[in-house]
Amino acid sequence: MRDFRLKVVFNQQVSQRYWHLCLDASSIQEDIKPGQFFNIFCSDYSTEPFLRRPFSLYHFDKMHLEFLYAIKGVGTKALTHYQKGDTLNVLGPLGQFFQLPKNTREILLLARGVGIATLAALAYEAYERGIKVVGVLSARTNDDLVIADTLQSLGMVIYKVTDENKTSDIENVMERLSFILKQRTIDAVYTCGSRRLTRLLQRVSSEYGIYGEVALEENMGCSVGVCYACVCQIKEKEDSQSVRICREGPVFPLEKVLV
Repeated sequence: MRDFRLKVVFNQQVSQRYWHLCLDASSIQEDIKPGQFFNIFCSDYSTEPFLRRPFSLYHFDKMHLEFLYAIKGVGTKALTHYQKGDTLNVLGPLGQFFQLPKNTREILLLARGVGIATLAALAYEAYERGIKVVGVLSARTNDDLVIADTLQSLGMVIYKVTDENKTSDIENVMERLSFILKQRTIDAVYTCGSRRLTRLLQRVSSEYGIYGEVALEENMGCSVGVCYACVCQIKEKEDSQSVRICREGPVFPLEKVLV
């Protein structure tokens, strides 16, 4: 983990709600993994927001860091003002990352909203390693599924469900998951972005005996484990334990998370 000053390559609106930020990462030598995040200072021009904001990685390579973010408040709104050539102060990489079990051949992703961006980083890594990817992506509208076509263009099998089309209810998603699991050999499942989908995938993972992980989202104060503002509960044997999403997470074993 280090503090970096990175140049903006581009920062553009890609849908009504989402923006795509790309930073020059050529100065970063640390290993970066899908599921990790960076804590970004969103405004050099104002005292608001005072705290940094955590952003999970959408895509990255040796030269670039990419983030897909929705405008939700003062921080993300301030971030939209940055343009090509500006610099941003970022802290990272932070947190625990996704694991792909040995001999994994095909994975299933279940994501909602901006959680799609978090799982996209894992999808790209799986693709580069020759692992097949099936995704069920859920959002409010078709316009919010901004990366679905990109993933499909790489050969990934993507199912889209939206509130707009009245296809995102739990019953419909469960039907799609059951169809996928009966038709394909899924070795691991991953989710992010929705508590109800996490609970659903926990049931599915348990029923089919499939390895699973979840990336949790939470408001964070420090993002380095000091403030304890992002505590959640996980199961440890017969008891529950308080852990920090920023340090012990944001990626946890699916069966351990209490949601």
